[in-house]
Amino acid sequence: MSTTITTSLRAHWQVFLAEGILLMILGVLAIVVPNVATLAVEALIGWLLLVSGIVGLIATLRMRSAPGFGWSLLSAAIAIAAGVVLLIWPLSGALSLTLVLTAFLTVEGVATILYALEHRRELSGRWGLMLFSGGVDLILAAMIFAGFPATAAWAIGLLMGINLVFGGSALIAMALHARGAAPSAAG
Repeated sequence: MSTTITTSLRAHWQVFLAEGILLMILGVLAIVVPNVATLAVEALIGWLLLVSGIVGLIATLRMRSAPGFGWSLLSAAIAIAAGVVLLIWPLSGALSLTLVLTAFLTVEGVATILYALEHRRELSGRWGLMLFSGGVDLILAAMIFAGFPATAAWAIGLLMGINLVFGGSALIAMALHARGAAPSAAG
């Protein structure tokens, strides 16, 4: 399987390079205008919820005799309602998503710190980096929460932009490595 992946990377390195460049451009744009990126992410989630709710409603109504009909109907209705709310009132959606992001960063930070402390002997010197990562998560959560609701305008977009820049950088590095490895494998 490893050789199949390597061969595919070598054959399609240009696609990965183009994707990496596109992700980096989108990431930089999201960092430059994080409020627009926040609304874009919020709208995407709204549409995903709306469409999944409609599909779920159709599927549920077609299988009325299936067990759990009422729960499936309720689930579809909630997804539709949440999607509509996010699309009609994007600011409230950004506020809600920012609170969810803050909760996630807090839980992730605590879990990472506890993991690092529990495994500090097994991970040799690497547990310190994990501890640091958990601390960064907690600091980010505290910064976002301390500035709430103002942080809702930019937090999701900025973090998404940073994620896109790092993801794009990784794809570019992988593509360039695969390109450099291609001639030696062919020869």
